[in-house]
Amino acid sequence: MNNLKTKKWVGTALLGALIVVLQTFASGIKIGTFTPTLSLIPIIIGAIVYGPLAGAILGLVFGAVVFVAVLSGAEAMSTMMLGHNAFATLFVCLFKGAMAGYVPGLIYNALKEKNELLATTLAAIAAPVMNTGIFSIALLTVFKPIAEQFATMLNFAGAGHFIVLGIIGTNFLFELAVNVVLVPVVKRVIKAID
Repeated sequence: MNNLKTKKWVGTALLGALIVVLQTFASGIKIGTFTPTLSLIPIIIGAIVYGPLAGAILGLVFGAVVFVAVLSGAEAMSTMMLGHNAFATLFVCLFKGAMAGYVPGLIYNALKEKNELLATTLAAIAAPVMNTGIFSIALLTVFKPIAEQFATMLNFAGAGHFIVLGIIGTNFLFELAVNVVLVPVVKRVIKAID
């Protein structure tokens, strides 16, 4: 039992390190003005293999790295969000990350006995839904003035149009496709090695 617990925490720590590397170095990849989140893959894998709590912890690691990037001024919108409301920016970074790990773990655990492929696919879908969904809700509420400003700068009709076409229509769809394709493959490889 102790060996299994150690294996779980070592695996979670390794995935956490991978998240830091991916989020730090893959943040240079851009789709238009948006940066897709490749770090969701190890978060989902951790949630599937080690459970919802491990997924939430990995999501918090992701959120913390994102917040450090926000503090560095890496992206204009994030910097404006920080200036508008620092506490809300920190909360959004951590909460969306934690939910992007926790919810997929819950979904996978609930469905894995019935249909493992469906459970894996729905978990892979849930992570970008949580990540982008929570961020979009924050943009439509707490950070609406910033969303409106970016909509104007990027020639969108308004904040809602910017979020639907700009954020969901590019960033989210890319993340969704990558996760749905890669998570089942990575999970099979891990299962074969284990």
